[in-house]
Amino acid sequence: LYLGYASTMGVPYIDYLIADEVIVPKESRQHYTEKLAYIPIYQVNDKKTISDRVFTRKELGLPEKGTVFCCFNNSYKITPEVFDVWVEILQQVPGSVLWFYEKYPSTSVYLKKEAQKRGLDPERLVFAKYMDSMEEHLARYRMADLFLDTLPYNAHTTAGDALWAGLPVLTRMGNTFASRVAASLLKSVNMPDLITTDIASYRDLAIELGKSPAKLKELKKRLDHNRMTSDLFDAKAFARNFEKLLSLVYERSLAGQLPD
Repeated sequence: LYLGYASTMGVPYIDYLIADEVIVPKESRQHYTEKLAYIPIYQVNDKKTISDRVFTRKELGLPEKGTVFCCFNNSYKITPEVFDVWVEILQQVPGSVLWFYEKYPSTSVYLKKEAQKRGLDPERLVFAKYMDSMEEHLARYRMADLFLDTLPYNAHTTAGDALWAGLPVLTRMGNTFASRVAASLLKSVNMPDLITTDIASYRDLAIELGKSPAKLKELKKRLDHNRMTSDLFDAKAFARNFEKLLSLVYERSLAGQLPD
């Protein structure tokens, strides 16, 4: 089992689940019906082409000044608890906005309504429209300052895209497979200081960074270096590790050994 479903299937007829030690630590193995097949980095990523186009804040509907928090996750990952803390963050960081991906037209309507209920000016929510070009979509990530992750279902591919585009991701790591993927990516790109484990730490760090352009600039500088030097975006290295893992599994099977 790999990539298609971010959890155990809970059935006896799947031999292995492929993961890494951040996503499924030793103490969590008991909750999986599959045996764990570990690779150094769970999620395959590659060096995608990013457009050279330089967007302006104005053309993307963003304010000229102020911190731009971003969450391009699917809107169904946004829970009331997550939205509550985002509103709190925006209220504590003057002039900040939260930039969403508008996959469905109803997204902006409902989220603005929820913001208003919580006493937040709905205009502080900005919505990115669908783009035909993935290269330009990745380029617009550069206009954001910090990606705010969701829980209990993290950004997975979206976190990989943000990190590759040079946008730091702040995550809150949970106890389940789906809630630990962003932490795995951050550890792989050597940015573990952006991994939090509770809502208060997540909120406080977002506020601290949101109020400090210098710290955000430093994070981006570090990430820009790390994304080019870590194994996270080395698809060839991933393929070698994956092949090695499959060979071990196959050799066990040929030897008549049970999955382990």
